[in-house]
Amino acid sequence: MKKLSTLSPLIFSLLVSFGSVPAAWAQEKKNARALAFTTAPQVKPDYLRSTTNNAYLTQLRTTYGLDRLVAGKKTDFERVQAVCAWARKQWEHNGSNTPLKSDPISILEEAATGKQFRCVEYGVVVSGALNSLGIPARTLALKMEHADTIQYGAGHVVAEAYLHDQKKWVLVDGQFDVIPTLKGKPLNAVEMQQALAAGAPDLQVVSFSGTQANDYFQWIAPYLFYFDTRLDNRYGVEQKPGSIMLMPQGAQKITVFQRIRPLTDFTYTHSVADFYPTLKKAR
Repeated sequence: MKKLSTLSPLIFSLLVSFGSVPAAWAQEKKNARALAFTTAPQVKPDYLRSTTNNAYLTQLRTTYGLDRLVAGKKTDFERVQAVCAWARKQWEHNGSNTPLKSDPISILEEAATGKQFRCVEYGVVVSGALNSLGIPARTLALKMEHADTIQYGAGHVVAEAYLHDQKKWVLVDGQFDVIPTLKGKPLNAVEMQQALAAGAPDLQVVSFSGTQANDYFQWIAPYLFYFDTRLDNRYGVEQKPGSIMLMPQGAQKITVFQRIRPLTDFTYTHSVADFYPTLKKAR
């Protein structure tokens, strides 16, 4: 999907009829329903990450002045907010463009020439910038329940960051400059889905770009069914193949995305413990 919907039901239905919004997306556009996951580990995945003194991350951090960007920020959450807002300003979203190379520095170099990119690239840049600052992060693909049969518009990509000072993962959407919160506490993707399903009245967003919570949650809700991320998040090396997908209990394993894109080398789990590991701070 290209832009956040802030549309009335009438205008939204008209866009569907003219093909500006995928009909399949419109059919799934409803309040989030309760999804069940397990808490006990099932597959014990092996996640790989680079340290902050990694040469590539050092180049990213110094080239783009990221230390200055977060100077004076007292918490990991404040640093993540600063990076999210910064990433949003690097280019305007274009859902049709792909970069020549998919790493953060290459994306930013192309963006500096006026290129515009997808949600995927916001996730990649946010994740890389945070990792360069010592905040573990990863790109996170969100997929609709029927992402295997929907022809297009069946997914969205964000980042997730691990806040050491809160010992938790949080969702960071660079495309919309959004971090979801519940009673002031930042949430990961699954926590946001559960809060939406419960109709939590205190569910809000942190955004320096004016994104409205109700609009964002209405838009994002259909994508919160399958969650997947790469197992190897190292930089400057050839990454090993493999991803992990968190899926609700009772859900079918999907092995193709949008009818034609194979999902290979995936490990499937119902366990939030597998998907959201507690991380130790690197020394």
